[in-house]
Amino acid sequence: MSKAERKAQYFTKLIGYFDEYTKVFVVESDNVGSNQMQQIRMQLRGEAEILMGKNTLMRKAIRGVLDTKPELARLMPAIKGNVGLIFTNGDLAALRKLIQANKVRAPAKAGAIAPVNVIVPATVTTMGPEKTSFFQALSIQTKINRGTIEIISDVNLIQAGDKVGASEATLLNMLNISPFAYGLVISHVFEEGSLYNPTVLDIETEDLMNKFREGVVNVTCISLAIGYPTVVSVPHLVINGYKNIFAVALATEITFPEAEKAKAFLADPEAAMAAMAAAAGPVASAHATKEESKTAVKAAVKEESEESEDEGGMFDMFD
Repeated sequence: MSKAERKAQYFTKLIGYFDEYTKVFVVESDNVGSNQMQQIRMQLRGEAEILMGKNTLMRKAIRGVLDTKPELARLMPAIKGNVGLIFTNGDLAALRKLIQANKVRAPAKAGAIAPVNVIVPATVTTMGPEKTSFFQALSIQTKINRGTIEIISDVNLIQAGDKVGASEATLLNMLNISPFAYGLVISHVFEEGSLYNPTVLDIETEDLMNKFREGVVNVTCISLAIGYPTVVSVPHLVINGYKNIFAVALATEITFPEAEKAKAFLADPEAAMAAMAAAAGPVASAHATKEESKTAVKAAVKEESEESEDEGGMFDMFD
């Protein structure tokens, strides 16, 4: 197959994937070997398709279909560096976890950029005293313990983002420490024409609901404080108004159906309590006292007020 035929085949496959799938991961494949890539392909089989290739070929293929798929123009800025594309129609969060779980431990190499902090733990090594100067050059405190070098305390040897030096790489290899783990790194997510950071996938539905509730509470408090009615504050205003009317009705001759029951209790609490005790049974009626009657009246009035609140609460709007 000629070079031109291979390019044409690659273009056809890439555009076919964009037709078939609606979600794309842009992944960085630095330090990922062919064997590891094959393992990742096997794990994603049936869930997603991986397509690697030169950035120039990807961009050229995308530019060729911008007339029919203009939304792909948003993907172009993400295609830079050693990247590939993973196409899927499945759940992005679950697929992301699967990709992130496939990592291979690797030793530190001189000149490589450290993806994480490297800490050398305090330990007794197998190296003899002749290596002491090597540790001193790296400002690592040691002592001789039974003929071998002992590292006294943990040492933060390399910071994430720093370039690994030759001395640091040699030391880690001598200690048989493979501090790095490499795999495909998701840099962007492209979904139905939108390009966004993969950290968005960490947001759960409950997180969104909590933020919405916080917003509703804040708007309600502000609206009540400044006296400006809004959809979320009106129910509270109605409830507060009802409480005021109910209190006025109990203190005056003004009445309405909801207040008549409470007024009857207040007018003759003993009779009201006796009627309630009779309904409850002869045992309860025999032991009813005047103090219990007053307590029952207060409880009844409180219950009436709470029932009124429940009928017009803020969250009734969302039922």
